[in-house]
Amino acid sequence: MAEVTMRIFRGNANGGEFVDYTVEAPEGQVVLDVIHTVQATLANDLAVRWNCKAGKCGSCSAEVNGKPRLMCMTRMNLFPPGEPIAVAPIKTFPLIRDLVTDVSFNFAVAKEIPAFKPRPPEADGTYRMMQVDVDRGQEFRKCIECFLCQDVCHVIRDHPENKERFFGPRFFVRLAELEMHPLDMEDRTELIRKAAGIGMCNITKCCTEVCPEDIHITDNAIIPLKERVADRYYDPFRWIFGKLTGK
Repeated sequence: MAEVTMRIFRGNANGGEFVDYTVEAPEGQVVLDVIHTVQATLANDLAVRWNCKAGKCGSCSAEVNGKPRLMCMTRMNLFPPGEPIAVAPIKTFPLIRDLVTDVSFNFAVAKEIPAFKPRPPEADGTYRMMQVDVDRGQEFRKCIECFLCQDVCHVIRDHPENKERFFGPRFFVRLAELEMHPLDMEDRTELIRKAAGIGMCNITKCCTEVCPEDIHITDNAIIPLKERVADRYYDPFRWIFGKLTGK
């Protein structure tokens, strides 16, 4: 059993500081285990959000030694023995207290996305899809809404004023899931271009790098959506065709 020092941010929207707590950490523990030990033994009022402790609810997002991670999926043996481990709240969203942030921005954005609108069924009353379309959508449905991709997106992390006109990578994944569904009839291209602000993304892939579900956010969601917007609004041949045909 090793002794570890957790350097945990304590504070609220008005300010705060990192406080060191030294506790025992048995072999095999993850960061969330040690945070619970601190909470149980040294800081009963420590605020931390968690639920499943299995990497599937997305609740325990934090910045561990400066890197956005799920605390329940971050093993303690990743870090050099004897060095303090800093745990801070995710930066992009307003701080409530300690490690808990207000992520309600994401739920407000979700309400702006038109729901799945299926086309009429086949003559025999069934729907049919190619397996490749099933597989493509399945990747996007792996999202656990941990919002780590939102946290590292510099468009809103470094410029919070952009939140009013930029949905962020999590919701580009949601839009891609809907737009690439072969049975969906809703046209969201104008929403993606304007309200979602996809043009502000410069595809640095920082969102892809932190995704705990290994969703290829940039390559498989954002770039295809950018291509759809470019085809609709910026393709000169399509523009000429539209002028000639009225379509």
